[in-house]
Amino acid sequence: MRLLVVEDDPSLSRTITAAFRAKGHAVDCVESGEDADTSLRTLPYDLVMLDSGLSGRASLPGRDGLEVLRQLRRRRSRVPVLLLSARDGLHDRVEGLNLGADDYLCKPFALAELEARAGALLRRGVGGEAAVIAHGRLTFDTAARLARVDGEPIDLRRREFTLLEVLLIRRGQVVAKQALLEKLFGFEAEPNVNAVELYVHRLRRKLEEVGVQIRTVRGMGYLLENP
Repeated sequence: MRLLVVEDDPSLSRTITAAFRAKGHAVDCVESGEDADTSLRTLPYDLVMLDSGLSGRASLPGRDGLEVLRQLRRRRSRVPVLLLSARDGLHDRVEGLNLGADDYLCKPFALAELEARAGALLRRGVGGEAAVIAHGRLTFDTAARLARVDGEPIDLRRREFTLLEVLLIRRGQVVAKQALLEKLFGFEAEPNVNAVELYVHRLRRKLEEVGVQIRTVRGMGYLLENP
């Protein structure tokens, strides 16, 4: 999935970004409310982890995390938002949730809890998809980040794993190359559709022998066929 981290503490931002990239997600990170608003108006995200009290130099007056959230919901965006805050008072939590946050996590927090809460929001954001997706002989554990065939783990690289996750969630539907491009790569990369074709080719070779078919729909994208 593609995630946006909005955090003006560079050390915390790097930690969160590294953790979620290691899980196979494409992660963009920005430090100001202004940059967050621009990113959210420009790109589709599956989850936003948003610091409620942004204070970075690039922030506009009054453009803290809560204002970013307020503007996001005014545009009727339904992207899940996990609000991160150093304020743990009841009033602060209620205010964040009333503005449209889907969850609220107080700093300092354990990285494992952040990952668990983010994972729950991601599953909810794709229509309540089960933690373990079954597809013929293939099972895919979205929480543990494991893919198995007949119970045995299969070796997938990070972006192959993300590609399989997107295709499984939308199994039976054609997924456009551009949509896959946006899911697989963040700001740190300069990809093109040829890179998507390469990852699809690699994943297809690993799955065809177990009866999982990725079909190319010419001019449209890719389809994970029902078993």
